[in-house]
Amino acid sequence: MENIKTAYAQILAGIGEDVTRDGLRDTPARAAKAMKFLTHGYDQTLNEVVNGAIFESDSDEMVIVRNIELYSLCEHHLLPFIGKCHVAYLPRGKVIGLSKVARIVDMYARRLQIQESLTKQIATAVLEVTDGLGVGVIIESQHMCMMMRGVQKQNSSMTTSSMLGTFRSDINTRNEFLSLVRD
Repeated sequence: MENIKTAYAQILAGIGEDVTRDGLRDTPARAAKAMKFLTHGYDQTLNEVVNGAIFESDSDEMVIVRNIELYSLCEHHLLPFIGKCHVAYLPRGKVIGLSKVARIVDMYARRLQIQESLTKQIATAVLEVTDGLGVGVIIESQHMCMMMRGVQKQNSSMTTSSMLGTFRSDINTRNEFLSLVRD
């Protein structure tokens, strides 16, 4: 934490601020604490997040968790991207605890990321822990690096998908997923 705090103090001084003034005196420590929180996914493992919440089930129908909000930081500019994630899988003898899907999304989102990689990481993790027939993940988000700087397009959004197993090989499965997550 001390290294992060020092780095924030140097950044503030580098943009011309007086880090000793009242409003900024504690900012490097607060910013370091915030950065640690925003990137706490590095301190988690898939096994810890799932915590054994895999249950036997005879269900063979698609399971979908929609509209999981996510907050991440773009690895290129360290600016947030904010959106929602839809995760679906086809069980093969076992299901995952509902909250664990959202926790998997959070674990990977709370790392420096690009959305394309985040989408694939979530899909791969859900497939690994469920051993399902397939997984589909769609992420829709807005990127502050595109809205606050650069091209400054306020109404732009990005959608990425990752389709594994049956979601990739069977157009009917993919279409069912896509139709069920449309708003």
